[in-house]
Amino acid sequence: MSFRLDDIDRKILSELQIDSGQPLEQIAQKVSSSKTPVWNRIKKMKNYGIIGDTISILNPEHLGFEACFFVMIRTSEHDLGWQKKFLNALKNRPQVQEAHRLAGDIDYILKVRVKNARAYDEFYQALISEVNVHNVTALLSMEEIKSTVQLPLDDINFSEIR
Repeated sequence: MSFRLDDIDRKILSELQIDSGQPLEQIAQKVSSSKTPVWNRIKKMKNYGIIGDTISILNPEHLGFEACFFVMIRTSEHDLGWQKKFLNALKNRPQVQEAHRLAGDIDYILKVRVKNARAYDEFYQALISEVNVHNVTALLSMEEIKSTVQLPLDDINFSEIR
């Protein structure tokens, strides 16, 4: 099943990426439409799954989460039982902000946000006590240069979305 988006949809999505909490009237004005059609378009895009959950992005440093580690994991086990145990271990740890399964020499990479190095070590010790891994390398981010959840909508052909 395909879904067609037009230029107004692209403008609505751009506005929502900038500030999803802005009033509907403001979005409608910015995209040169009225409130009801914009609301209908947003509802349709939510129902189709183009727009996911609406959240507030918190500033981790203001809340005391000053350390961000990128954790590279290699495993010698690739069976379904190990994968299930590993994924459950990650899901039960709110410190893991992102987890990706990779192609190449590294099997997984995690983005882990904690208060400090001691908190990372506690996270690490708990993880390896629960799941057997072959090799773990942790890299401490010294400075966050760019972080965004916005997608580059200008790079997408909106004639047909899957």
